[in-house]
Amino acid sequence: MKQVMKLAAASTVALGLAVSPATAAGELFLYNWTDYIDNTITDKFTKDTGIKVTLDTYDSNETLLAKLKSGATGYDLAVPSQNFVDIMIKEGMLIEVDVKSMPNYKHVADAFKKPSWDPEQKYSSPYQMGTTSYAVKKGSGAGQCASLKEFFEPNAAAKGKVGVFKTPEEVVNLAHIYLGQNFCTEKTDDLKAVQSLLQGQKSSVKVFSSEGTMDRLGDGVTLVSNAWNGDAMKRRLKDDTIQYCFPKEGVVGWFDSLVIPKGAKNVENAKTFMNWLMAPENMALLSNFANYANAIVGSDKYMTKDMASSPEVQVPSVPVKFGKSCGPKYTKAIDKIWTKLLQ
Repeated sequence: MKQVMKLAAASTVALGLAVSPATAAGELFLYNWTDYIDNTITDKFTKDTGIKVTLDTYDSNETLLAKLKSGATGYDLAVPSQNFVDIMIKEGMLIEVDVKSMPNYKHVADAFKKPSWDPEQKYSSPYQMGTTSYAVKKGSGAGQCASLKEFFEPNAAAKGKVGVFKTPEEVVNLAHIYLGQNFCTEKTDDLKAVQSLLQGQKSSVKVFSSEGTMDRLGDGVTLVSNAWNGDAMKRRLKDDTIQYCFPKEGVVGWFDSLVIPKGAKNVENAKTFMNWLMAPENMALLSNFANYANAIVGSDKYMTKDMASSPEVQVPSVPVKFGKSCGPKYTKAIDKIWTKLLQ
């Protein structure tokens, strides 16, 4: 996995579908995760193409899916993780796009062409990729990043100081890893074990939230918290008070993509953004902001020294398991477990 995260350098090539502002004036409505793109990137896109970007944000794949299912969102692009791309394809929620024909598709690393969730690359183009785990406040006594036990069965120092994501997908997948279970397991005993683990953790939880997680950890509001590796890196670069954990049991891997929801009004502008972002210099700009790895060969030439040496981005020798879409029986069981947990 470490080798996957460190893509080899390659020469950069021209933008391809980029169009001059005089011929490509228009709008693009982007629905993205909180703090996952900034004005530096969207302003450059506008300068290169003349297309103005309007951004709305969400905090989880579940929120994204529910919003798109409600219909008439007006969004031209969204950024789901790999298992939710699969769900959206199966449910007919996306517009087909011939990503393979885009000029900048040639920059996509071979390992990420024909992904299992979109093998013909008809619906999605690469965005960012990373891992989900937990992080600890340094010197707090709450953990040493040794085991997922520190998160799910916190010690006395962490009691009442644990931060957990608001939605179940990644939390439950980490629980499956800790308990030695398969993702999407429908075994009654497995699901009971997950429920017992989460209910046991609850008395130590300070907050269930997927936003502001690393700020709370850095400020000491929490001492152990669910974390995405890029978020953890961003906070560490501010004050170096937290450590992102690669526990011995492993972490959850994810790969986010750009997709065009059905009902989009500016489809051609969305395609232009997809192609534009696959240019190495543009994807590097995004990685430098978000602090996540990407699937574009040659982007590393444009990355900061912080990205090149990041302990959060470089994955050590621990298992990395990518989430996948699960069956309705499993989904219903997890929803029930999570609803009861939040009561």
